[in-house]
Amino acid sequence: MDLALLRTFVTVHRAGSFTRAAALLGLSQPAVTSQIRALERQLGRPLFLRWARGVTPTTIGDELAHKVAPHLDALTEITEAGLDRDSVTRTLHFAGPPEFLAERALPALTPLIAQGLSIRTAFGPAEELLSGLAAGHHDLTVTTTRPRGGLLTATPLCDEEHVLIAAPHWAAELGGSAVLRAGGVRVLDPVPLVEVHESLPLIARYWSAVFDAKPAASAAVIAADLRAVLACVMAGAGLAVLPRYLCADALDSGEVVALLDPPVPPLRTYFLAVRTGTLGLPHIARAYEWLLRTAVDW
Repeated sequence: MDLALLRTFVTVHRAGSFTRAAALLGLSQPAVTSQIRALERQLGRPLFLRWARGVTPTTIGDELAHKVAPHLDALTEITEAGLDRDSVTRTLHFAGPPEFLAERALPALTPLIAQGLSIRTAFGPAEELLSGLAAGHHDLTVTTTRPRGGLLTATPLCDEEHVLIAAPHWAAELGGSAVLRAGGVRVLDPVPLVEVHESLPLIARYWSAVFDAKPAASAAVIAADLRAVLACVMAGAGLAVLPRYLCADALDSGEVVALLDPPVPPLRTYFLAVRTGTLGLPHIARAYEWLLRTAVDW
């Protein structure tokens, strides 16, 4: 059986679409369709059910994928390893939230740059970046959304603690955390909100987890970068909810203060996502493993 046909089959099985598989393989869609039909003729059984928005595997297709995919991935790893015995020589296309990549992930990869790794980055919303990863635009993506389906594989990278912060003068006006615990979320009503989006994703999550409530007001400031949110809070614009890693220095210096210290602080998990099978490529595998090891200390 032709290994090229099997490789195309496994890619379609993971992608759930002839069109997406064609983009990943660098082939035309008719070529992918022709290869799948050739494989189906060899087997004498249908491998996929065709739908308007993609394909789903038949039970025969699932069985074949389960049998051959691990071996194809292993062959990829063996053949690619010869290209990179002593150093990382390929470019890693790396995507994720700009603040997390800038503050944590990119500095963590610095030792690999000295070994020959080149990095190109992309930033954007989680769903957009996962779509780009699935389409082959990125090699590795940090995301707060766990991807679904078989095309992408995600591993938990680290958890971030969210902190409710404001400038010291706001904390003084509110009367401290004891007043907030006693009076509840309405104590915060006089303080303007600073967020990354009109939907108040961080504040709404914190309000729900800690106060069992929804924000009553819209944001006074919307800044699409969490570092800009922190700068506004430090300048006294209002309160915000930020990951602790991003505001730890400002908390230590007293430029901002935590308005509340809940017994169980809200957490959000970051995932490290790749296209299934691409960890056979040495430059992706090296960065992936390096980040997972480094994140243990985060």
